[in-house]
Amino acid sequence: MFQLGNTLVSEQLFEQKFSCDVQACKGACCVEGEAGAPLEMEEIKALKAHLEEIKPFLTQPGIEALSEQGVATQNAFKEWETPLIDGKACAFINYTKAGVAQCGIEQANRAQATNVKKPISCHLYPVRVKHYSTLVAVNYHEWSICAPGCALGETTKRPLYLFVQKALVRKFGQAWFDSLHAAAQEFFAKKNCE
Repeated sequence: MFQLGNTLVSEQLFEQKFSCDVQACKGACCVEGEAGAPLEMEEIKALKAHLEEIKPFLTQPGIEALSEQGVATQNAFKEWETPLIDGKACAFINYTKAGVAQCGIEQANRAQATNVKKPISCHLYPVRVKHYSTLVAVNYHEWSICAPGCALGETTKRPLYLFVQKALVRKFGQAWFDSLHAAAQEFFAKKNCE
């Protein structure tokens, strides 16, 4: 771990090679697990305000889950998350004809039905951000369902932090990412000298 401003960043963002292989995993991160995607308060407000524009891009079970649970639910730690369909898939999910899970929010945005973007936690994945009182931890979340992404990353030699570059810039800003990139270059240079 190293500190970058008010963030503590795991060096795994440099070490881990990653490039999402959604055709292999079928979008499992939107379906598997026991919790929804973490949501920020601004995202909840946007989802409430634009739900009607997003609904045409969702499944009927997803629409029903949103009707019953609202656009966000709280977990045992009082953190906000997307609601789930029967305790599994995200309520904002839909599927391609090939059966690949995708984000209905993102599809609505791409179709210009709304300017709401998919949650930053989804955009960043498999990087997870955790807010503490004075610091923000930025870590790699290792999960077996992402094995195809790790394998493809090894083939392309793409470090995780570059795979999530756009999401990191969206979350922390370009200047922060530029500092991260400089730290990565130092990390790789030092590693090459060992």
